[in-house]
Amino acid sequence: MGDHFEKGQHALLNEGEENEMEIFGYRTHSCRKALCLAGSVFSFGILPLVFYWRPAWCVWANCTPCSLEDADVVLLRTRDEFQTYSWKKVMWICLSALNSTFGLTPDHPVIMDEEYIINRAIRKPDLKVRCIKVQKIRYVWNNLEGQFQKIGSLEDWLSSAKIHLKFGSGLTREEQELRRLICGPNVIDVEITPIWKLLIKEVLNPFYIFQLFSVCLWFSEDYKEYAFAIIIMSIISIALTVYDLREQSVKLHHLVESHNSIIVPVCERKAGVQELESRYLVPGDLLVLSGNGVHMPCDAILIDGSCVVNEGMLTGESIPVTKTPLPKMDSSGSWKTQSEAEYKRHVLFCGTEVIQAKGVCSGPVRAVVLQTGFNTAKGDLVRSILYPKPMNFKLYRDAIRFLLCLVGIATIGMIYTLCVYVLSGEPPAEVVRKALDVVTIAVPPALPAALTTGIIYAQRRLKKRGIFCISPQRINVCGQLNLVCFDKTGTLTRDGLDLWGVVPCDQNGFQEVHSFASARPLPWSPLCAAMASCHSLVLLNGTIQGDPLDRKMFEATAWEMANSGDDFLIKGVPAHAMVVKPCKTASQAPVEGIAVLHQFPFSSALQRMTVIVQEMGGDRLAFMKGAPEKVASFCQPETVPTSFVSELQIYTAQGFRVIAMAYKKLETDHHTTALIRDKVESDLIFLGLLIFENQLKEETKPVLEELISARIRTVMITGDNLQTAITVARKSGMVSEDQKVILIETSETTGSSSASIFWKLVEEKKHIMYGNQDNYINIREEVSDNSRDGSYHFALSGKSFQVISQHFSSLLPKILMNGTIFARMSPGQKSSLVEEFQKLDYFVGMCGDGANDCGALKMAHVGISLSEQEASVASPFTSKTPNIECIPHLIKEGRAALVTSFCMFKYMALYSMIQYVGVLLLYWETNSLSNYQFLFQDLAVTTLIGITMNLNGAYPKLVPFRPAGQLISPPLLLSVIVNILFSLAMHIVGFLLVQRQPWYSTGMHSACKVQNESIPILTTSPTVPENATNNSLFTSFENTTIWFLGTINCIIVALVFSKGKPFRQPTYKNYIFVLVLVLQLAVCLFILFADIPDLYRRLDLLCTPVPWRVHIVVMLGCNFVVSLAVEEAIIENRALWMLIKRCFGYQSKSQYRIWQRALANDPSWPPLNQISYSDVPGCDRGVSYSNPVFESNEEQL
Repeated sequence: MGDHFEKGQHALLNEGEENEMEIFGYRTHSCRKALCLAGSVFSFGILPLVFYWRPAWCVWANCTPCSLEDADVVLLRTRDEFQTYSWKKVMWICLSALNSTFGLTPDHPVIMDEEYIINRAIRKPDLKVRCIKVQKIRYVWNNLEGQFQKIGSLEDWLSSAKIHLKFGSGLTREEQELRRLICGPNVIDVEITPIWKLLIKEVLNPFYIFQLFSVCLWFSEDYKEYAFAIIIMSIISIALTVYDLREQSVKLHHLVESHNSIIVPVCERKAGVQELESRYLVPGDLLVLSGNGVHMPCDAILIDGSCVVNEGMLTGESIPVTKTPLPKMDSSGSWKTQSEAEYKRHVLFCGTEVIQAKGVCSGPVRAVVLQTGFNTAKGDLVRSILYPKPMNFKLYRDAIRFLLCLVGIATIGMIYTLCVYVLSGEPPAEVVRKALDVVTIAVPPALPAALTTGIIYAQRRLKKRGIFCISPQRINVCGQLNLVCFDKTGTLTRDGLDLWGVVPCDQNGFQEVHSFASARPLPWSPLCAAMASCHSLVLLNGTIQGDPLDRKMFEATAWEMANSGDDFLIKGVPAHAMVVKPCKTASQAPVEGIAVLHQFPFSSALQRMTVIVQEMGGDRLAFMKGAPEKVASFCQPETVPTSFVSELQIYTAQGFRVIAMAYKKLETDHHTTALIRDKVESDLIFLGLLIFENQLKEETKPVLEELISARIRTVMITGDNLQTAITVARKSGMVSEDQKVILIETSETTGSSSASIFWKLVEEKKHIMYGNQDNYINIREEVSDNSRDGSYHFALSGKSFQVISQHFSSLLPKILMNGTIFARMSPGQKSSLVEEFQKLDYFVGMCGDGANDCGALKMAHVGISLSEQEASVASPFTSKTPNIECIPHLIKEGRAALVTSFCMFKYMALYSMIQYVGVLLLYWETNSLSNYQFLFQDLAVTTLIGITMNLNGAYPKLVPFRPAGQLISPPLLLSVIVNILFSLAMHIVGFLLVQRQPWYSTGMHSACKVQNESIPILTTSPTVPENATNNSLFTSFENTTIWFLGTINCIIVALVFSKGKPFRQPTYKNYIFVLVLVLQLAVCLFILFADIPDLYRRLDLLCTPVPWRVHIVVMLGCNFVVSLAVEEAIIENRALWMLIKRCFGYQSKSQYRIWQRALANDPSWPPLNQISYSDVPGCDRGVSYSNPVFESNEEQL
C-alpha cells in the first residue's frame, strides 16, 4: 500500500517495547463490502480463503483509509523482519450503566481529573470509550494525545509520594466500578480452544487446501484408492496436530486457572476492608495482605510492611526474596527511579507466593495494585507462550522457493499438455483434467507430511533422552548451532556451595584461614555476628528457608534462629523481629542474641545487602555482605588490607566464590526505618572474606571438549566474579592451558573525560603458599609481542560490556569474535549479548538453569533450560537431566533431522520429476499411467519410503563441520538436477528404444513368446466390460517400459539419497528402511519377470520379451551406478567443494567470517597495555549491523 498515509492514519503501538507494532486506521466502506461479498459467492469461497491467508488484503478490499480517531477497523503490522499483518475491530465501552447506579455525569469529579489515561479515554458527553484488544492486552483511545494506549496499569510517571497520597487509602466505589469497566477483569484467561476451531484452522492451511484440490481431481478421474489414502493420511496428520494443540491448550489453561479465583481483602476509601474476588481488582486498589502462603493475583507495589516472597515462577529459583515498602519521597520523578534500590524490590509480582508478611508495629501489610490481567509479570510470561516469536529458518524459506520452482515446472507441463491434447482433438473436459493432473504430479501433496516425519522421529528420540521440546520446528535449527552460551552456577558448576573457610581481618591485615573441615567452631568476633545475622533467611514452620549460600553461612556459625514474641521489648526493636542466638555447640559469645531490625535486601544491580541489628544488651550495628570489590568500596580505606587484591585473586583463581563482610556501629537514638541506606552503608570497617567452594559438574569438561573439538564456540555468561569465571573457564577446558586470557576493563564518561577501555593480559602463576597444584591470577603489565599469536580469549564484566556497547560499538564485533568469559552480567545484558552474537550471523544456543536466564533463553535461536520451573516454559527445550550433556545430543539430533529434511526434499522432488517426465512422454502418445500404476508408485513405493527413510538416528560423534543450512545450495541443487537429467535420459532412451524393437509392431498384443490369448481378446472384444475398455487406453509398450523404469528408479533414488555418516547413522543400520527397499525391489522384479496375465491386466501392463526386460534392468543398473558414483564422488565430496571454493575465490558472507578474516590480517589486534578513548563522550555509535536472527548467509558443506 506504500508509505503515504492520511494525516493521523498511521502510528506506533507499544513504541520502544519488544512487541512494537505499526497501526493503521480504516473505515468500512459499504459498496466495497458488497462487492467483496459478491466476489465470495461467485468465487465459491476462494476469495474469503485468500482474505483469511492475507488479512491485510481483506482490510484493503473492504475499507478505505482514514485517521485512527475515526477508524472502525485497525490494521496492525509487526516491526520485525516478518512484517506480519492482522486486523482488529474498534469496540466501544459504554459507561451509561454507571450513570443510573452512581449518577455518573460528564462533570462528575471522578471523570473530570484528566491526569490519568482512564479519564482521558472517556469521550464526553456521551460517556463512551473506544478500545481495541491486541494479543490479550486492551488499548484505549487517549482523546487528549490522539493515540491508542495500553490500559490495565498504573501510570509510570507517578511519584512515590503520589502513590501514597492517591492510593494509600484505597479507591472509592465509583472509581473501582469505572476502572473495572474500562480496564476489564483481572484474569489471565487461557480458554481451552474448542476442537472444531482447531480443526477449521488446521484444515484451512494452504497445504490441506491443495490436497483437497488434488483429491477432488483424483475422484473425478476415478483414482479413488490413492485419494482415500491421502484422505486417511491427512485425517491422521490433522488429528495428531489438533490433539497436540488441544493438550497444550489444556495444560496452559490449568497452569493459570487458579489465578482467577482468589479471594483477597481490599480496602475501600469509605467502606473499609472487604473480601473481593481477584477478578474484580483494578489498578490502584489497596490490598491488605494477611497470613502466609498467599499467591499474588496481580502485580502490586508494597507501601506498608515487608514480605518474604518465593519468586520461583519467574526466576526459576525457589529462593525467598525479601520485599521492602516503597519509601515516601518528595521528588516529583517516577517512583521507579526514585527508589534507592532496584524498583522491583518493592513489587510483589503476580503468580509469586507471599511466604511471610510482616507489618510495621503490628500494622497491616498493604500493597497498591500496579498491573492486572495480562499486563502482569505472569500474564507477560503466558503471552510469550501464546504468541511466540516467529522463527525464520532459511530451510523453510528455501522450501517455499523450491515449491514455487515445482509450480513453475508444472505450468510448463500444463502448457505442453494443452498443446498436445488440443491438437489431438481430445474433448475439453479431458484436456483440462490431464493438464491439472500435471500439477498434482509435479507438486507432490505428500511433501510437507514427509518432511514433518523426520522432525517427529527426532523429537521422539530426544524424549527418550529426557529432552522435551515444545517447538519441534527448532530441532532443525539445532543442527546449525555454532556457538553455545552457558550460565555458570548450576549449569557448568554444581548448585550447592559449601563454606570452605573464612579469612578474618584486623588492623594487621588478613589472619590465618579458619577452615570448617576441622569441625572447630568459629571464634566469636564481629565477623561471626555478621555471618549469623546478615542474610535473608526466614523461619517458616520451624524450618529455615532461603538462599543456599546464606544457609551454609548461617549453619557454619552454629547459631539458631527464632521469632521474638509479643513480650520482646527492647527500645526500637519491633515485636516479632527475627532473632538469632548461639547454640550450645557455638563458641562462647558475649551477647545473648542478635535481633534483626531492618534489612536492605540483596540486589544483583547493587551486588550487596545490609542489615541493621541490635545486640541484646549491646550495641546497634550495621552489617554488609556482598561482592568483595563492592564491599571494600564502602569501607574506610585504612581497614581494608593492602594485600586485598592479591588475596582475593588467590581464591578466585582456584575457582572459589568469595564474599566480603563489613560492619559499623550505629547511634541508638534513631528509628531504624528513618535511616537512609546511603548513610548506613558508609565508613564501614572491613571484617574479612568468606570462601565458598563451587565445583564443576562431572559432565562439564568432557561435554565442552566435545563441542570445542567439533568447532562449536563455547561462551560463559555468568553473574559471578570475573576471576572466578576465568578459573572455571580454564578448569572446564573452555580456555585451554596454552591460550591467553585478555582482560578488558572500562571506565565510563565522567564530566569532560570520555569513556576509556584498557586491555590487560591475565597470566597464570604458581603460588608457593598453597602448593604447586594451586595457582592465582596476576595481571602482567609488560608483555612481549609473541603473545599475539591469535590464540586468545577476552574476558570482561557486565559493566564493561555496557560501556563498550554504548561508547565503542565499532569495537564490539571485534571483541565478540574472541569474547569467551562474560561475568557480572545482569539478565538484560545476557539477552543483549545473545542478540549481538546473532548480529554476527552466529546460530546461538543458550543453556541455563532457568534462574535469570529466561530472557536469553527466549532470545537465542535454541534455548535449553535445565530447570523444570514455570519460568522455563517458554524455552523451546527443557532437559530433565540437570547437566549440559543434553547439548551434544540436541546438536546431533538437530544435524540428523536437518540432513533428513534435505534427503526427503531431494527424494520427493526426484519422485515427482520421475513421474512428471514419464507422464509427459506418454502424453506425447496421448497415453498416460493408469490409476493402479499411479497407486503402486504413490502408495506402495513412495509413501513407505517417506515413512521409513527418516528413521536413521543421529551419528554418535560430532564432526567439526555443520550440514548445509540452505536448500538452495550448489551441491544440493546439482544433485537434484543431475539425477533429474539421468532419469530424463533413461526414460527417453527407453521410450525411443521400445518403439524400435521388432516386436513393437504387434501393437496392443502380447509380445511374449508364450501366447496368451486373454490379452488380445480383452483388448479387442466388443463385449468386454466398460472399465476394461477404459483401462485399455493405457495399455502400450511405452506405458509398460516407462512404468517399470519410473517405479524401480524411485527405489534406486531412495537408496542413493539416504545419507549416513557423518551426521546420521549408516543406512544399513536403518533395518526397516533396508527391508522395505529390498521387498519393494523384489516385488518390482517379480512383476517384471513373472508372466501372470491377471496381474498384468490389473496393472495395465503388456508382456514383453525377456531380452527387453533385461534391457530395462541394465538401464536401471547403469543409472544406479552413475547416480551413486556422482553422489559419492562429487556431491558428498567436501574436499572437492572446498577446492572449488578456493579456485573461484568464494568467501563466506557471514559477518563473523568477514571479521575473522579482517582480524587475521590486523597486526595491531589485540591491543595490549593500551588505553582507547571514545571520540565523543556518549555519542560514538560506530558501525550499525543488521540482525538476520534466524538466517545465515554462510554456505556450509
